[in-house]
Amino acid sequence: MQSRPNIGSIEESASIAAGATLIDSHCHLDFDSFATDIEEVIARAHRVGVDKMITIGASGPFEANREAIDIAARHASVFATVGVHPHEASSVTDAVLEEIERLAAHPRVVGIGETGLDYHYDNSPRPAQRSAFQRFARLAARLDLPLSIHLRDADADAAAILADEGTGAGGVIHCFSSDARAAETFVGLGLHISFSGILTFKTADALREAAAVVPADRILIETDSPFLAPVPYRGRRNEPALVVHTAVALAEARGESLATVARTTSDNAARLFRLSSTSP
Repeated sequence: MQSRPNIGSIEESASIAAGATLIDSHCHLDFDSFATDIEEVIARAHRVGVDKMITIGASGPFEANREAIDIAARHASVFATVGVHPHEASSVTDAVLEEIERLAAHPRVVGIGETGLDYHYDNSPRPAQRSAFQRFARLAARLDLPLSIHLRDADADAAAILADEGTGAGGVIHCFSSDARAAETFVGLGLHISFSGILTFKTADALREAAAVVPADRILIETDSPFLAPVPYRGRRNEPALVVHTAVALAEARGESLATVARTTSDNAARLFRLSSTSP
């Protein structure tokens, strides 16, 4: 299990946020690492200005979707997506898609995913990944829900699939880790680009260059927690409260104020996932 950051240090993020309101557009609150303190995790997020979170159902086995919905149903500030991660793409059958469609009707579900392509690990054969991605893109379009898209070492194939299938209600490349040219390609396909704690890493110069050129109305921020904790918490458990550090890095990369980035990314996430009309 990943070690947890010092709680007091996390809450110092409130002074960094300086009253900004933020949305964590991609986290995995159903993971075991949150099992014993999820209420505190969500409360800490609220205290530092993170007033909404989207927990991703495609965290592993299919049952993770139900766990994500359950968490969203119990917390007014949490919403969910449903899908199957590309690592598990070989498991996508007609029956699985039918069940995803049924779960997507839940009022706390705001998107489909994460889906996409991962050619780095290749945990599922690439043809199975491409087929599943195509089918989820079609499902999202039919249900008029945005896509949460995972990509690793597969930009060209993903762009080709999205160009063929269309982007329906839109979507986001989550935890974007490519360059400015790729960002421009996906924006041109009608998608948003979401930046994670990677943006704070010393080696992420190309990513910061990408962050500088994405149009203001297409940028989101996320934690992908419990993974990818930002500097100065690298190697520890990530959580939604820490998204403020990514917001600061994004503001620096774009030459904007934190208040501007907070407002822009929150407005974009709320519009893309229709959060204002879904809150209880």
